[in-house]
Amino acid sequence: MPVVDKDRPSPDWIAALRKRFPIEKEIDRVLTRKMERRAGPGYSPMPLGTLIEGTESLIRSQFGGKCQLSDARWLSGGASKLQMAFVLDWDRPGQGRQKTPMVLRMEPAESIVETSRLREFQLIKAFEGTVPVPPVFWCDAEGQHLPYPALVYGFSEGVTKPSAAHSGVTGLGTHLPPELRGKLAPQFVECLAKIHTFDYRKADLSAFQIPEANSTQCAEWGVNWWTRVWEEDADEEVPLMRLAEAWLRRHMPVMDRAVTVHADYRLGNFLFTEHDARISAWLDWELGRIGDRHQDLAWTTTRAFGHLAEDGKTFLTCGLLPEAEFLDAYEKATGLKVDTNAVHWYKVYNDYMMATLLFATGYRIANGGKTHQDVLITWLMGIGNTLLEEMRTLIEEAP
Repeated sequence: MPVVDKDRPSPDWIAALRKRFPIEKEIDRVLTRKMERRAGPGYSPMPLGTLIEGTESLIRSQFGGKCQLSDARWLSGGASKLQMAFVLDWDRPGQGRQKTPMVLRMEPAESIVETSRLREFQLIKAFEGTVPVPPVFWCDAEGQHLPYPALVYGFSEGVTKPSAAHSGVTGLGTHLPPELRGKLAPQFVECLAKIHTFDYRKADLSAFQIPEANSTQCAEWGVNWWTRVWEEDADEEVPLMRLAEAWLRRHMPVMDRAVTVHADYRLGNFLFTEHDARISAWLDWELGRIGDRHQDLAWTTTRAFGHLAEDGKTFLTCGLLPEAEFLDAYEKATGLKVDTNAVHWYKVYNDYMMATLLFATGYRIANGGKTHQDVLITWLMGIGNTLLEEMRTLIEEAP
């Protein structure tokens, strides 16, 4: 790896990376912004009043009626974004005067995953009425009103796990009782089917580009995305990452059709109401893209998100149902076939992405004091070697 001061990258070096790794325009814009601002100050705790003022400015710029913000408070949770809860007293279009609980979701100085608030906003907005999502109201895509780019969305009722259950970070290790699994599993498959068969051309997804069908362009954009992030953020060589990149490029799958991809579809990223076990909202759309459905299937069937059933033998995908049943139900719900080779490729791809975020970006933002979650990010880095070992095994076992 050439000697480069990545904490103060030169314009020429940034330009060279952009040319070397062509990706979607909006992702390129976000990553370029990150590098151009890297020499700036790190994260420092900001007064809640700063976010209140910025949120009020954002709302005034996009909503013409009278409104009042109250009960502002910090929200805990989330490894990548700052969140503030508040209540807005306003004349909601079509619904009259009401007090609506809302959340401001804003980036820190640098996040463990740099994504576009505009893309996140557009995806959630597009799926209103198709799958359960929280209502989204406004987006400050460039950070014109707030210290950093942000969006405002509404609260949705529900929990990510039963009240009496225990889980690890981001919902890992959650065990659901059999009766609850039986109610949630069909909805889990149904929602993914609706996401993958959604007619995205009828929605405002202007921040997205569509990869060419019957080509490897989708896979190439993805590998370029995470290899560029590795080059931007890594401070030391990891030979297996270079081998994995070469393997991914050598075996890129052909995408037969473009679909909307959630990119983090799993247990822990949806809310459900406990009294009737109904999925009430799908969360964390920030990595979503238009691409290959097998990316979601590979992510959802990752063993880290599941566990063994009560018999101690049957592995449950996302703790809900056996993988074979999940894939069979998916094919019936979508009419789309599952290419097991493509799923295997995307399992390697997903590990490559996560290893990049942990070993490269996670290290850099924690070491540089760029995030409010430096302790959590440092803890997450500890699972990086497990990911590398899984990635190595997948490459060796590849068909």
